[in-house]
Amino acid sequence: MKPAKRSNGRSLAGSAIPARTSRAQTIFYSIAALIALIGLAEATYLTVLFLTGETAVCGSSADCSKVLGSSYAKIGPVPISGLGAIAYFSAFSFAIFGAFGYAQLRKFFTWTVLAMFCMTLWLLFVQAFRLHAFCRYCLFSAALIFLMTGLVVARPSSQT
Repeated sequence: MKPAKRSNGRSLAGSAIPARTSRAQTIFYSIAALIALIGLAEATYLTVLFLTGETAVCGSSADCSKVLGSSYAKIGPVPISGLGAIAYFSAFSFAIFGAFGYAQLRKFFTWTVLAMFCMTLWLLFVQAFRLHAFCRYCLFSAALIFLMTGLVVARPSSQT
């Protein structure tokens, strides 16, 4: 089967033109983008708190401060929440492009969510078995990642 051709005779196989998307895929990627946007807001909040030296509003939970103030909350001078903000922004961007039919960026979305899921599992392990404390913000972020991972697993087929 020959690749489709433009009117000027060039192949469309390597172009950045979006493919047609089904309504289910558009809805799926739009929901994923919304979840990633919520995660981006939370991660940005925690990053700003880290950079300004403020403490998070955790109610009466001392565990939250213990987790966010631990040595596991940063890699060198970079807060984990800052890396999370970058990951959430990437997932948001890839989901938006995926909603508009860019197949290659849908793969990037899947790989980004997989990386975020693996990091979340590690951070939950650290909270449970190393710090013996749980942060509400971290658990909320973990819930968002688990939700996005579930969406990736249940994603509608691209061959509709």
